[in-house]
Amino acid sequence: MTSALPTFGGFRLDGKRALVTGGGRGLGLAAGVALAQAGAAVTLAARSGDELEAACAAIRAQGGHADAMVLDVTDSRAVAREIANRPPYQILVNNAGMNRPRLLTETPDEDIDAVFALNVKATFYVCREVARSLQAAGLPGSIINVSSQMGHVGSPRRTLYCASKHAMEGMTKALAWELGPAGIRVNTLCPTFIETTLTAPMFEDRTFRNFVLEKIALGRLGRIDEVMGPVVFLASDASSLMTGSALMLDGGWTAA
Repeated sequence: MTSALPTFGGFRLDGKRALVTGGGRGLGLAAGVALAQAGAAVTLAARSGDELEAACAAIRAQGGHADAMVLDVTDSRAVAREIANRPPYQILVNNAGMNRPRLLTETPDEDIDAVFALNVKATFYVCREVARSLQAAGLPGSIINVSSQMGHVGSPRRTLYCASKHAMEGMTKALAWELGPAGIRVNTLCPTFIETTLTAPMFEDRTFRNFVLEKIALGRLGRIDEVMGPVVFLASDASSLMTGSALMLDGGWTAA
């Protein structure tokens, strides 16, 4: 007699609501598109209303569900207000972030404040409000903090950025323990350098480009579509036993 086969929950996200910060372009938009294609109702959040509306319209044109949230995630009161005024989000992608690469001795206080405000404090604010709403509703969820390979290593001229992403990694591990009993999983997604219109100018410097490619075992930059599958994986029940983990998308950078 054949024993019963195990079942696989799959990668579908039908019936779930997802919030993506920094969702108007780049990795955030790619994450939103991937989640919508997997069946989630997606809210894209950013400061630029026109950009968000265009992105949402494009997702809806594909048959997906998307709406915009004009929001400065560094404003804790605005974050609390906007999230409290909407039904709970079972999926959160904390993608909003920035980098200001400089030597330590040339880094002004304004850069320190700006990078930590967006990369660390804003992530904390959004996690806090999404967790509050999920706990109040008694719902499980998946929080995906977009970190970086630089949350696991160091690199020249990136002391500030590395410090912010290492902080995000520590925050994620602590939140995994704190929110685990409520069924809320918290993980990081750690890409290497991804080729986008925003990153293209930095790779015009051949010396920098060669430095980066020599660190990537696959010998090439990442593509934006290569982030989409991992986002859906972390959001879905396919990763139901993962929390407090870092999913590396670094082409082998941290394997050296």
